[in-house]
Amino acid sequence: MGFGIVIVLRVLFAASMVFIIGYVFGGFSKKPALRTITKVASILVIVLFIAANALLTRMAIRHWNNDPGCHRGHEEKTTIVHP
Repeated sequence: MGFGIVIVLRVLFAASMVFIIGYVFGGFSKKPALRTITKVASILVIVLFIAANALLTRMAIRHWNNDPGCHRGHEEKTTIVHP
């Protein structure tokens, strides 16, 4: 499920970038509706960037903590029983 959320965040990020590029290089600044959508898209880009990084960091930390085989230098402790 986490991977699906990352994909959705990336798609929304790309769509927001289209509006920002259209505003800067295209004719989006001449139409009031597109101008408003571009302002919302610019805020959305910042929020999505932070959300994607937070989600990916959380997934990485969870993976690191739950899978002891991934730890670098992790060694299993063995107990020697003397008869």
